Amino acid sequence: MSMEFVNQPVIEFRSVSKSFVQNGKVQPVLRDITGEIERNSIVVFVGPSGSGKSTLLSLCNMLITSDTGKIIIEGKEVREWNVNELRRKVGIAFQTAPVIEGTVQDNLLLTYKMHNQNTYSPEQLTSLTGLSQDLLQHHARSLSGGQKQKLSLARTLSNNSSILLLDEITSALDPISTHEIEELILRLNKEENKTIVWVTHDLAQAKRVADWVWLIKNGSIVESASVQDFFLSPQKDITKQFLMGGE
Repeated sequence: MSMEFVNQPVIEFRSVSKSFVQNGKVQPVLRDITGEIERNSIVVFVGPSGSGKSTLLSLCNMLITSDTGKIIIEGKEVREWNVNELRRKVGIAFQTAPVIEGTVQDNLLLTYKMHNQNTYSPEQLTSLTGLSQDLLQHHARSLSGGQKQKLSLARTLSNNSSILLLDEITSALDPISTHEIEELILRLNKEENKTIVWVTHDLAQAKRVADWVWLIKNGSIVESASVQDFFLSPQKDITKQFLMGGE
């Protein structure tokens, strides 16, 4: 694999805008978003609630579509992808880890039941995500919050997605579980070459895990910088205010 291929953007946003209709009024959520995410990087979106971070994440998985602009995934505009193929390539995990009725193993076999394919066995997935194999026959809804989040990630990984979209996945977890999830994501990035796009409100977490940070406010990218530059030498006054605790 050439270095040029490795370093090319895996996700590109080109003048992306999105609005929703609320109470009969058009409400802009994203405004002319332009940026690139490099392969095998961890890019963290931070910003106030309602700034458009989760909306931008959802556009990458075709949960919703943009009004204007283009989103390029692996060199192909998202609308040109077969949706099932795109979602195998681009996995997504949310703050609330949904589980289906049944055992942990039933949940891990869900991809096989839906798409007749699983890259990993349930045993491999538990090993990959740090879940004990002893839990495979346990009822999924009896798991702790941290275990459910690991199960959610394991199920996402069953497609062998090369891009993982993470939306506030540790916000409801205790510090120990949060640390375990962070270590898992860092390992997937370094050892499995996963590209990670992570939405978080936790600036300390962003500092721990990110290669690159985007500050999104009022639907626009205010500042995009390496994690060191973002926290040590922000260029915009609005970023400095945000880092000092202002919205």
